[in-house]
Amino acid sequence: MQYRKFGNTGVQISALGFGCMRLPEIEQPDGKFIVDQEKTDAMLRHAYDLGVNYFDTALFYCHENSEIAVGKALKPIRDKVYISTKCPLERVKSPEDFEATLDISLKKLDTDYVDFYHFWGISQKAFDEIIVPLGLLEKAEELKKKGKIRHISFSFHDKPEALKHIIDNAPQLESVLLQYNLLDRANEEMIAYAAEKGLGVVVMGPVGGGRLAAPTELAQKLGTGNLNTYELAFRFVLGNPGVSCALSGMQTYEMVDQNAAVASLEEPMTEQQWREVGDALENLKKFSELYCTGCAYCQPCPKGIEIPKIFQAYTYHNVYGLDELAKKTFTNYVNDEKKPGATLKDCANCGFCEKKCPQHLKVRELLKKAEDVLNAL
Repeated sequence: MQYRKFGNTGVQISALGFGCMRLPEIEQPDGKFIVDQEKTDAMLRHAYDLGVNYFDTALFYCHENSEIAVGKALKPIRDKVYISTKCPLERVKSPEDFEATLDISLKKLDTDYVDFYHFWGISQKAFDEIIVPLGLLEKAEELKKKGKIRHISFSFHDKPEALKHIIDNAPQLESVLLQYNLLDRANEEMIAYAAEKGLGVVVMGPVGGGRLAAPTELAQKLGTGNLNTYELAFRFVLGNPGVSCALSGMQTYEMVDQNAAVASLEEPMTEQQWREVGDALENLKKFSELYCTGCAYCQPCPKGIEIPKIFQAYTYHNVYGLDELAKKTFTNYVNDEKKPGATLKDCANCGFCEKKCPQHLKVRELLKKAEDVLNAL
């Protein structure tokens, strides 16, 4: 296992982290779920034996049982590992609520402290309207002095510019957990910024939540030889010089072994190779006959057609060869139970989208082509 400097925390973190969101569960006769503790103990200890020292959980994971299972599994090696958990802000109306929520996690984990305590999935709105006005950063500092928290962290799902706003206005924050992978590079610039500012960076979804697990010819298209797509995706994330750790929600011994093997490579991908793969990804898209940048200038469509989403599904097929993902993305969009997605059949032929498109795409023609292909997959 390779270990990396985790920002300015003083921690050497394993390149692979264990995400404890999908631990094996058993459904009880009453319909409730419990974590299979025996399997969880074995899998987490196996990961530790392979060098993993960062384990990430949260209050609501696994029907609110993940923290309990993680605490039990890691109890014999508690002083040798780093445990990360998270505070759901919907439970917090005051600084006292913040500490009370932490205390619930400490009790479940059966530990006196959390190594990395995250403001969970925050947005700029949550930062500006909850965290700052309630003085939660100051409360976290107080709890750090008490020894209940070793490091103050946050996980993030907002737009990249919001990440910069949070970092610039919260010097107390020491690490960030965010989304990043071959298919979603929106946070790439901000990863570099966070690292430059001294924050440790942990990436969630390094293989796109499993979307990059299926065998494809993507590696050949990118000029990276015979790597399977899964390994290419993992190497790409670890090749980013700003990334400290790739977090994977592993469910089997095989997944642990597979990921640990990549994270044990002295250099999963050189910085030059990483840049070349990134450039190759952009070139693949540019040389596609449908170069939609996802800018969404064509939105909102008067008839509710989410054009960038349909074009993204087509790009998965046309550019990356990810046919299963392309089909699934389009099908889920069209068949959404809450709001079925509008398609070309709903088009009013107003041409609004084409007038607004900075790429001057013939949107209506391309929508027909994309939908025909996606429907045929």
